[in-house]
Amino acid sequence: MVMTFDRTGAKAHRLILVLGVLLLACACATPIGVTPGSRQSIYRDLTANVLSSDKLSAPTERMLLRLGLDKRFEEDPEGVIKEIRGSGENLTDDEYAALAELSFAYAQKSGKRDYYLAAAVYAYGFVAPPDTSQEMSILDPRIRLSADIYNIGITRGLAAPEGNEVILTAGERPLPFGTFELETDPKEFDWGGFRMTKFIDVGDFEVRGLRNRYRQAGVGAPLAAELAPTGEGPEAEEKRKRIPPKIKVPVTAFVRIEKVDKGIETGNVKGQLELYPTDEASMVYLNGRRVPLEAEPTAALAYTLEGAQVWDTEIGNFLAPARPVFGDGLIMMHPYRPGQIPVVLVHGTASSPARWAEMINELENDPVLKSRVQFWLFTYNTSNPILLSARNLRDALTKAVHDFDPDGRDPALRDMVLIGHSQGGLLVRLMVTDSGDRFWNNISKEPLSELKMPPDTRELFQTGMFFKPLPFVTRVVFIATPHRGSFRASGFVLDVVRRLVTLPVNVAKGVADLAQANEAYISPEARKALKATPTAVDNMSPNNPFVKTLSSSPIAPGVTVNSIVAVLGEGPLSSQTDGVVGYTSAHLDGIGTEKVVRSSHSTQAVPDTIEEVRRILREQVAVANARLGNRATESK
Repeated sequence: MVMTFDRTGAKAHRLILVLGVLLLACACATPIGVTPGSRQSIYRDLTANVLSSDKLSAPTERMLLRLGLDKRFEEDPEGVIKEIRGSGENLTDDEYAALAELSFAYAQKSGKRDYYLAAAVYAYGFVAPPDTSQEMSILDPRIRLSADIYNIGITRGLAAPEGNEVILTAGERPLPFGTFELETDPKEFDWGGFRMTKFIDVGDFEVRGLRNRYRQAGVGAPLAAELAPTGEGPEAEEKRKRIPPKIKVPVTAFVRIEKVDKGIETGNVKGQLELYPTDEASMVYLNGRRVPLEAEPTAALAYTLEGAQVWDTEIGNFLAPARPVFGDGLIMMHPYRPGQIPVVLVHGTASSPARWAEMINELENDPVLKSRVQFWLFTYNTSNPILLSARNLRDALTKAVHDFDPDGRDPALRDMVLIGHSQGGLLVRLMVTDSGDRFWNNISKEPLSELKMPPDTRELFQTGMFFKPLPFVTRVVFIATPHRGSFRASGFVLDVVRRLVTLPVNVAKGVADLAQANEAYISPEARKALKATPTAVDNMSPNNPFVKTLSSSPIAPGVTVNSIVAVLGEGPLSSQTDGVVGYTSAHLDGIGTEKVVRSSHSTQAVPDTIEEVRRILREQVAVANARLGNRATESK
């Protein structure tokens, strides 16, 4: 049999094969179109980056896809980075941004510190482009991303092998394409009579115990610096005697890279270290543009208080009132700043300056207050007689004003605000009271100069029982202050305190000297009271002569008075208390303002209390600014 070839069938067969190939190709292609999606998921995909997820940002992904390097980057990241960098000559903005993120992503995966530094260098090339004439869109998300990569790249690239310390010593560090030479100036490390010696990266710390975490987004590595005293002699000691050595300074480390394009091209990158304490600077010039510095003040504050001994002093300084406090009790978080109004915070019984942390965190980051006020803290042994503690506060403030401004050239220093909580409010009240001889009359009707006693005892009573208003204090704020005593400071509580507390020897001796040598001139009530030297808790008992005398003494005219009263319950205020102090004791007639907050006695961290203090201080700043304006007008 002879077979014949059907041309028609062959053509059909070939057509079927071609159609099969086309169908196979179509099956492998993704149809082009749109599908409704979630706005949130789309936004997450568009804004994801190496810092917020395990994905690269959309612009960097686009570059890899455009160059066909997306799959290769997973297998050979170093090779891809090297290929995009090329010779390093004439890199574009897109290449700077992509190289920064790719280098950071690889550093995250490999732990190689040189790639963190490389990421910082490339990021610097994007945020501070060599061509300063080109325009940059402030809405380009790569600006913020590159700034963050620069900041974190600096801290991790200069990090110690273990822990959170950042090593800021001069010297060379390796880069994947060469070397990075860090140059430093010793003067950069000086701060108010101290030298910044150890730098801790606080950017990765989680903060606990504070309501809000304040952070200023910008450029630079946010650090907390430990301090070491510098210099010798009276002048050096004077500068640092009110700043506890264990305080940590929030500081931003900025590494300025000159000619970053040439450094990348040649493999020899040079950076100059600049250190900016947060209380001194908030901006820096970058290629002629003024940009904010990155800052983490809340994290630095929390790091300072982490495990701090100040918490141990609360009960310790109450039970052992002879225990020494730092210096004269006046504590500053940074050196005195001319032109800034001092706001002095005075804590209450069995408490410490740490109780003001929440308020300081909120108010130091207030846009109006941060450049116009400086917070000082006063600490004292809270079981000592209140008159003795008030004497120490008065002396510390008077000496500070004299030391900082002996010629009286800083009007802000003489616009001081005192804020006292609980017993601290009684100390504050004595700073604006002309006591005359009222307190002394509770002991004797004879003048102090007529009674027999050793010179040191006479000095003790002379300085501790006679008060004049401080002329540089223009406003006081009372918080939960027992002006007429505390109902808790009586009966069983008093008995326990008297058993536990041992007062300083000089105080007990002075009282004994007075009572023994002058019995005929001392009232029977005073003789009875002086048998046991009164503690601060005795002083705050509602029937104690001290609190009665103080509550009846007028506050100096011209001083603005604001009060914050805490109550727990509802109903008539006259029947309410904060658990320690009753409303009727904390209330003052005829003052500037009174704010009632729903809170327990420890109200310093309550939002309503802080907001009222914010309002008061903003008012003080406005008044001070008006005074300065009037002075400027008068001088013309």
